[in-house]
Amino acid sequence: MHVEKLFFIILNSSVMLWFPDKLLVVTVATKETDGYRRFLRTAKHFNYTVKVLGRDQKWKGGDYMSAPGGGQKVRLLKEGLKEMKDDGQIILFIDSYDVVFASGPKELLKKFQQTKHRVVFSSETLIWPDRHLEDKYPHVREGNRFLGSGGFIGYLPNIKELIANWTGDDGDSDQLFFTKVYTDQSKRKSINITLDNKCRLFQNLHGALDDVVLKFEDSQVRLRNVLYDTLPVIVHGNGPTKLQINYLGNYIPNTWTFESGCTVCHEDLRSLTALQENEYPLVVIGIFIQQPTPFVTVFFERLLKLQHPKNKIKLFIFNKEAHHQRQVRSFLKDYGSLYENVTVIEPEEEMDGAASRNLGLDLCRRDQDCDYFFSLDIEVVLKNKDTLKILIEQNLPIVAPMITRAGRLWSNFWGALSGDGYYARSEDYVDIVQGRRVGVWNVPYVSNVYLVKGSLLRRELKDYELFSSSDPDMAFCHNIRNKGIFMYVTNMHTFGRILSTENYQTGHLHNDLWQIFENPVDWEERYIHENYTRIMKDKLIENPCPDVYWFPVFSTVACNHMIEEMEHYGKWSGGGNADNRITGGYENVPTIDIHMIQINFEKEWQKFLVEYVVPITEKMFPGYYTKAHFELAFVVRYKPDEQPSLRPHHDASTFTVNIALNQVDLDYQGGGCRFLRYDCSIQAPRKGWALLHPGRLTHYHEGLPTTAGVRYIAVSFVDP
Repeated sequence: MHVEKLFFIILNSSVMLWFPDKLLVVTVATKETDGYRRFLRTAKHFNYTVKVLGRDQKWKGGDYMSAPGGGQKVRLLKEGLKEMKDDGQIILFIDSYDVVFASGPKELLKKFQQTKHRVVFSSETLIWPDRHLEDKYPHVREGNRFLGSGGFIGYLPNIKELIANWTGDDGDSDQLFFTKVYTDQSKRKSINITLDNKCRLFQNLHGALDDVVLKFEDSQVRLRNVLYDTLPVIVHGNGPTKLQINYLGNYIPNTWTFESGCTVCHEDLRSLTALQENEYPLVVIGIFIQQPTPFVTVFFERLLKLQHPKNKIKLFIFNKEAHHQRQVRSFLKDYGSLYENVTVIEPEEEMDGAASRNLGLDLCRRDQDCDYFFSLDIEVVLKNKDTLKILIEQNLPIVAPMITRAGRLWSNFWGALSGDGYYARSEDYVDIVQGRRVGVWNVPYVSNVYLVKGSLLRRELKDYELFSSSDPDMAFCHNIRNKGIFMYVTNMHTFGRILSTENYQTGHLHNDLWQIFENPVDWEERYIHENYTRIMKDKLIENPCPDVYWFPVFSTVACNHMIEEMEHYGKWSGGGNADNRITGGYENVPTIDIHMIQINFEKEWQKFLVEYVVPITEKMFPGYYTKAHFELAFVVRYKPDEQPSLRPHHDASTFTVNIALNQVDLDYQGGGCRFLRYDCSIQAPRKGWALLHPGRLTHYHEGLPTTAGVRYIAVSFVDP
């Protein structure tokens, strides 16, 4: 007998080492969740054979994350093993919704063999659900002392013996059942059970988060238990560690490596390339305006350029701000008819933000033809016109394009949550935001812009109130996480950024002009000439007169907005010598003008000079450095019947900047500037171009007569 038993053990050791097909992974999954699909992907990666029990059955095992339960798993396992007869079969029984494989069957079987036991359970640092059983656990010299029921491996006969006496209800605790078997010394010995005390096979994360780190080596990613210096084969996000297993699943097994980047980002895509226009999916785009926001007109310009057939888009626009009604109505008047349908909620309806978002989602949910809901906050600057196409092709339940705030680490996703459910920075957050790690990332929170599958709304997200008023985005993401639905953010492409709405004032006609500090990138795109950045490279600076330099600086929009802002303010000077706006109250060479300080624009104007004029000045006048201080900066208006010209004079400046705000021959006739010392005139100023010239001593000049129309120029006397 002893010889036969020894032979049997040797034979089965060989099976484990050389015949991994003798291993069968058994799991329970009553429905296909995102976690289940991840589990199967990792199993397939390592060629595990998986048998799934309980498909399409109603789950009756309770919510054993917070209370004992899970008995249904034991019943299903007991039923599932009845027909199995091969005593050499090795069963790995494991949870699936929160489990990933980190290595393959050979390593698992080798480590199982090395335990020299017939059944091996995962281990935990915490005892659950009955602390009174602690004294019954055998003491261990090193390692985790307590059993975890979420994973165990063993020979078929021993597993059958393990669960033979199960007679509990589906809602009873599987953990308690297995604990009582293990703590019964005679049963433990009879079945030959041990625990994986040092996490060589199984790593349960609950109670062990400080003990594990990701290990990147040789194009592989493993989880390392630093307490025991082991590399677990199976990682289980048991209990309240679902977010942590989601984080680790972004890397394990080799999902993302430093050598290859994202290895799964191009799997299971939904290609739109070959589709005819009428075959494109129908998208409801929800646009949410909840506070005064800069560059709203630009937002709608970009919306118009979004690459998706407009007859396959329905617009839902929620506008809480009366300030933006003009822009919304203008857009819909000009382009609303291009879209399949438009629904607008205006300020008068007094709907709050959470209610509007619930309504927007429900429009898609109730429309059987709605394939996607694209949520888009008004402060999102969507630069990539293919954003919608990219997100749809990603074929994920909820996916957001990563957007950031210029010059900051702020983004529209969180990599982790704190203990109270608010923002925490994950280890990879900065690398993702700064583009050092590129991929598609499972994250616990997204906001501002994201795509939701319509089928998801009609199945898993049937509840109407996914958003709540206290913190709509937090509530939405909390509800999504509780449903076991994964949210993703992609930084595979550059999508855009998000505006700062802080300090946005609405007391002017063109409030965006004042955004040079809060949103400098957007300000530049809107108001600086498209050729400005090419000035040096393409030698665009002209030299029409000695030491006079001419270059493009303002966009057409900037010129128009400056004129309109000044006319809206309307308090033009009388053109006389007496002027209480300046020191001393006397102007030697008066013009009809409005000073920048009168419209509270002096700080913004100096910032403009420093950023866009000073670099040219220092290039053209080597050795001269300036901080662009000025006492006078103003917009001048020339009209034939008001003030057509300006007599010869020196400027009270070291250098002067003179920007043409409108176009000769189109807006006015005549005009220009003549430098008397050089008998050199510039008679056709270009709109948006600046003249830069010394103010004192050498450049005595005059304003040539405007003979028709109205001419506007912006003048700055710098370093008086």
